[in-house]
Amino acid sequence: MKPLNIPVVALGPGSQPMDIEDAPNLLDLPRDISGFVMPQVPESRDGAAFESVRGVIRQLVATLSAHEAGSRPYPRLELTSLDAKSIELLNQTLLDGEVSALLTGRRGTVKIQETNFAGVWRLLHYNPAGELTRDCLEACPVPDAIPDYAADAAAPGLEPAPPPRGAMNSPPVLHEIREQAAAYVPGQPAHVVNLTLLPMSSQDSEYLNQALPAGPVAVLSRGYGKCRVSSTVLRNVWRVQYFNNMNTLILNTVEVVDIPEVVKAAREDIDDSLNRLRELLEWMEQE
Repeated sequence: MKPLNIPVVALGPGSQPMDIEDAPNLLDLPRDISGFVMPQVPESRDGAAFESVRGVIRQLVATLSAHEAGSRPYPRLELTSLDAKSIELLNQTLLDGEVSALLTGRRGTVKIQETNFAGVWRLLHYNPAGELTRDCLEACPVPDAIPDYAADAAAPGLEPAPPPRGAMNSPPVLHEIREQAAAYVPGQPAHVVNLTLLPMSSQDSEYLNQALPAGPVAVLSRGYGKCRVSSTVLRNVWRVQYFNNMNTLILNTVEVVDIPEVVKAAREDIDDSLNRLRELLEWMEQE
């Protein structure tokens, strides 16, 4: 048997020469990843405010515990009657979560902030004069106000202007979006158009932005990087953009769906929040 002449080649880091110019260009990963931190029970000098907040948490736990998953109406607590000291203490107790939203429309403005407990949302309603008319907590995957405001200002169809010279890929993309929006039935999976993978010229981007401008709903999710979601003037059509920790756009999409999944809190997250709220209530009961 003839011996095989197989050269031994070193493997592993540093074993192969590499020119710096040939090194792979990798995207930066986010350095900060948000995680849940159990709020500490604030040391309030106002016993009445502390008792009011404890009552809110107690009622939220009871209502959410009795709620059947997926059924409507979702648990909701009105906070408008709380005084300023109780509101301040409640803010310190619930803290802010990853998702916030701003809704603007003929009915006024709604500011939405997910609390540190995923799926528990704080909603502040303002009339057109800028006066606070309602303050409430909702426990749900996503507050109904978000799709409601988006639908109020969106049309079932649109007739865009002719594309400008140099716009090559945006007209067929817009045609696809319009067709999918016209045929969409609520509850269907999202139809996603990935603009990042398409060769879009500056004229294409400008034409698409003009033909499909942003609507009254703007959502920002801060988790693993950032995600900006905005409604459009076409019903059930959303712009969804993902950014890395350097605020560089890494994924640009259009979604045809009733509400993008990235905005929603998962049922598992809500169940986990209920357990954490119970722990928080137990701490407060010991005070």
